[in-house]
Amino acid sequence: MSITVPVSTAPPLRLRLRASGIDAVTLLVLPAVLFVLALFVYPFLYGLWLSFHPKTGGTWGNYTKFFSDPFLYTTITKTLVLAVPVTVLNVVASIPVALRVRLMRHQRLLTTILVVPITLGTVLVAEGLLTYLGPRGWVNRILLDTGLIDSPLRFLHNYWGVFFSLVITGFPFTFLLTLSYVTGVDPALENAAAVLGAGARERFKRVLLPLLIPGLTITLALSFVQAFSVFPSAILLGEPAGSTRVMSIAAYQAAFEQYDYSMASAIAMLMAAVQVIIVIALLMARSLVYSGPAGGGKG
Repeated sequence: MSITVPVSTAPPLRLRLRASGIDAVTLLVLPAVLFVLALFVYPFLYGLWLSFHPKTGGTWGNYTKFFSDPFLYTTITKTLVLAVPVTVLNVVASIPVALRVRLMRHQRLLTTILVVPITLGTVLVAEGLLTYLGPRGWVNRILLDTGLIDSPLRFLHNYWGVFFSLVITGFPFTFLLTLSYVTGVDPALENAAAVLGAGARERFKRVLLPLLIPGLTITLALSFVQAFSVFPSAILLGEPAGSTRVMSIAAYQAAFEQYDYSMASAIAMLMAAVQVIIVIALLMARSLVYSGPAGGGKG
């Protein structure tokens, strides 16, 4: 009498994982996931937890202290007054420049020149502005020597010094993003509009702009986040105790001057909250203005 041993018909675990979309290539993502968890997610969650454990007061003690002290809560307005105009100016200025650059023969060379400020860094840009725009800088010397002014103009250690720095360091980033969206629009769409008699303004208004709105919204959001986190420029070129006392300075002072890391974490969480609110508002505004495809790419 022979005994038959049942044979399992279930496929191996490796094949079942592959059928679910998990294979050796997918596992390569794990190092990146661990990196993000260790350097971004965990610090954020720890800072959020720390913000609810103040030195004095209850769970909401840090937030109550922040919104009850004008020296603290006015930093939100001061940061927005800096970040919003800089963001709008950079995005608006990048559109005509990108439209022009895409038609040039030496596009790569000009693009490289325009993005040089990114390689310099904020501190080096601030040092250059101190040399050019200071009371004895080149700009004031030229204006004085030509008789256009009688006394040096004050460009630095105020709002405008930080504004100029953010424009110089933020425009290349904004320009690169805008150029990528502009060059992704199929030229055949503009040519078709031109054949139908549309002028340059009409082509931009009815063809290019609707296709660029999704990309420009993302550019606005990223540029705003970059400008909102201003710190070195506000100290080197602005008034750290006055008109340019932004939220990052308040967080720094709480952490390294008052040694109140809980309060510093609360300010950092509020910074993140303001940025998230603005980004969500931009994305909602985009959906109200334009609900078509994400772009009008080539091919």
